[in-house]
Amino acid sequence: TWGGQVENQQRAMAKLSIVMPVVVLLIFLLLFMSSGSLRSASLIMLNVPFALVGGVVGLFLSGQNLSVAASVGFIALIGVAVLNGVVMVSYISQLRREGATLDDAIVRGAELRLRPVLMTALVAMLGLIPLLAATGPGSEIQRPLAAVVVGGLVTSTLLTLFVLPILYRWFERRETEF
Repeated sequence: TWGGQVENQQRAMAKLSIVMPVVVLLIFLLLFMSSGSLRSASLIMLNVPFALVGGVVGLFLSGQNLSVAASVGFIALIGVAVLNGVVMVSYISQLRREGATLDDAIVRGAELRLRPVLMTALVAMLGLIPLLAATGPGSEIQRPLAAVVVGGLVTSTLLTLFVLPILYRWFERRETEF
């Protein structure tokens, strides 16, 4: 049997395999309660899979393994991805409530929320670059976390800026068809 650090890591990963889905479900419920719309909450949560894919790619490209620190990075990544989705979707929805046409709200919302979304992602990414490049003692813990967050924020930010407005249009048109 394995003991020591391996045993501790296995225990932590088992707990995280329970905590991660619960966290995602709680985030979805909070989004639904705050927006009052299943459509908006679902649209925002579409950022999460793209962020996770980017996190896995970040781990692969940096040559890191999935660890407890990387799992914590995934949790942080989900938070930033959801935040950027909220920034974009809530502003487009606000423009729609103010009477803007669907296309105008999407274009203006994407234009006016470009800077806040980019700033949120860039601050997190640039802050983690030194951890990603670290080679000293303790870097084996820091690098996987940084690789997950930086890789995930790249894909999540691209999704938020380019794909999320398109999906908003698709969701909105599907809702008016029914």
